[in-house]
Amino acid sequence: MRFRDRLDAGRHLADVLARADLPDCAVVVDALPRGGVPVGFEVAERLGAPLDVLVVRKLGVPFQPELAMGAIGEGEVRVENADVIRSAGLGSKDLEDAERRERPELERQAALYREGRSRVDVRGRCAIVVDDGIATGSSVRAACQVVRTLGAARIIVAVPVASRMAVTDLRGECDELVCIEVPEPFFAVGEWYRDFSQTHDDEVVDLLRRVAVDQQRAGDPGDEPNVTDVDDEVEVPIGGITLMGRLTIPPGPKGTVLFAHGSGSSRQSPRNRRVASVLQQAGLATLLLDLLTPAEELDHSSVFDVRLLAGRLGDATKWVAARPELDAVPIGYFGASTGAGAALWAAAQPDVCVAAVVSRGGRPDLAGPLLPVVTAPTLLIVGGRDGPVLEVNREAQAALRCPNELVVVPGATHLFEEAGALERVADLARDWFLSRLVAEAT
Repeated sequence: MRFRDRLDAGRHLADVLARADLPDCAVVVDALPRGGVPVGFEVAERLGAPLDVLVVRKLGVPFQPELAMGAIGEGEVRVENADVIRSAGLGSKDLEDAERRERPELERQAALYREGRSRVDVRGRCAIVVDDGIATGSSVRAACQVVRTLGAARIIVAVPVASRMAVTDLRGECDELVCIEVPEPFFAVGEWYRDFSQTHDDEVVDLLRRVAVDQQRAGDPGDEPNVTDVDDEVEVPIGGITLMGRLTIPPGPKGTVLFAHGSGSSRQSPRNRRVASVLQQAGLATLLLDLLTPAEELDHSSVFDVRLLAGRLGDATKWVAARPELDAVPIGYFGASTGAGAALWAAAQPDVCVAAVVSRGGRPDLAGPLLPVVTAPTLLIVGGRDGPVLEVNREAQAALRCPNELVVVPGATHLFEEAGALERVADLARDWFLSRLVAEAT
């Protein structure tokens, strides 16, 4: 099985764990940051368990950093690998020096990810240690040792994919190991994901915050922060089929932004979710929508059928506009890659009312002859190192007759994975939508 992304892998892993014979004691999902957190998020949501980061730093042998002579965790926890220390001819001072170097980074990460929340206590509980995959197993081994020292009654390691060697080695470190795929031969974790792009710190923070709010909602509704009025998975009926989406509505929304994803992506796209989070914080409702059914996603021709995608986006726009809480709220589109072509195509239709469009690394050329018909103010955002896409955006801008801008993010490639690049996209999109949608409302 090849997973679409880490969230998809987490759902598959959650299905397996939900059927497993878990112990009677309370469960805590401890995810290794950063890539393990999206996987752990889905597991925690399915099991109704708290999600926490298990911040661990390996203490590498000075002349061979990948070889761990120990590890440190929060609460001044330190575990030692006596065999490695002895065979490397090292002593306690070497271990202390390594801890002194690594401890500040561990504390920085823990503070950043939790935003002031306390660490979830694992004492007497079943700790499910989650990562996005295991190659050598050294990080997960250190995590197991740390969580055992913190007092976990039982440890389950749960991952979507791992090498056979790692699975064999780790069985002695945990009470149970759950792994969906153990391929042979095994080359790298990333080859088992269609999208294995880097997980960023702000995504980790967002996912931990969402689970914390859900847990608070379940435990004490009266103390729930008034972050959103609605934050639900929704079903959008369109032309005899049902499309899945994630609808988030903050109090008193200033506008609604529908996300049209690119080929091979979905409403779970970590990049679009990060942009959506910024828009939500600015008071905009968002709908992250799958424009294709799971079966259609396997058909390459459907992925690039922009007319089909645009028609569904237009129907979804009418569905959103009909919701009572979004009545008379202006609507915008955020399109990525091929989704940008679909967004512009839909915006050109006379029966679709759209007040603004933003394209991220988009293919506006796929809207072809309809570009001159678009009236909604359009912002085209392209990475400076995304040469071919930059060229088609310049040509598309020349064809547009609506108010428009082309912004090039210096040094960014097609997926905007470089430090600060996606944050720049989110800020540009937020400002564009606020200025256009608020103006439309007034």
